[in-house]
Amino acid sequence: MEEEHQEQRKAARHPRGIYLLPNLLTTGALFGGFYAIVAAMNGRYTAAAIAVFIAMVLDGLDGRVARMTNTQSAFGAEYDSLSDMVSFGLAPALVMYQWALVHLHDLGWFWAKAGWLAAFIYAAAAALRLARFNTQVGIQDKRFFQGLPSPSAAAVMMGTVWMWEQFSIGGRTMMVPALVITLLSGGLMVSGFSYYSFKDIDLRKRVPFVSVIVVLSLFVLIALWPSIVLYALFVLYTLSGPLHFAWRRWRKFRQRRVQPG
Repeated sequence: MEEEHQEQRKAARHPRGIYLLPNLLTTGALFGGFYAIVAAMNGRYTAAAIAVFIAMVLDGLDGRVARMTNTQSAFGAEYDSLSDMVSFGLAPALVMYQWALVHLHDLGWFWAKAGWLAAFIYAAAAALRLARFNTQVGIQDKRFFQGLPSPSAAAVMMGTVWMWEQFSIGGRTMMVPALVITLLSGGLMVSGFSYYSFKDIDLRKRVPFVSVIVVLSLFVLIALWPSIVLYALFVLYTLSGPLHFAWRRWRKFRQRRVQPG
């Protein structure tokens, strides 16, 4: 995952050669994104969406495995970034275009162009998001991301495809909502909204017993209704950035009102 770059980029220069295990996981994530594009070209949209989610899992593991095995490297960080661009930038944009945005040509030439331009805007926003993250390593507060992380944006895009395909609702029906979701996801990636990174959570600490029950219940719900639950979780996370911004502004407004004079 892109947030893992900070630890990897701090690693010292190593001799020639690459570490197999973390880069193998990164290659798996890259394959997931590539497979999603191929599956969408063949009309297998559910498989395409699931492939991107699998890429997210592998992308989240590569950095952690590299730290656990002390195999961080500058090569791994750069390779991970390129893999993210394919899996969470190009793949979601092209899958969404093939599933829904391509049907906008039914509304006229303007909407036809708007469809592929929206897909390009999303892909470009993912590239800008990754580039901004790479230049802010070691500078930004580790507790928060600036802008929606590209894997989360990809999850919203592919969750839309996966969930509605499960309800046998095709992209032609969802072409206008898909256009809005694509543009909003791209815009939030390059926005200034802060998103909680969960990086300050220490899994080794003791937690209340109810926390274990909540986590287990969440796993059960995901196992029963994966497309709906995952989509809901990532939509809520996506909305957390603007909602947190609005809450801070409202709190500052209330503080100014109660101040004397």
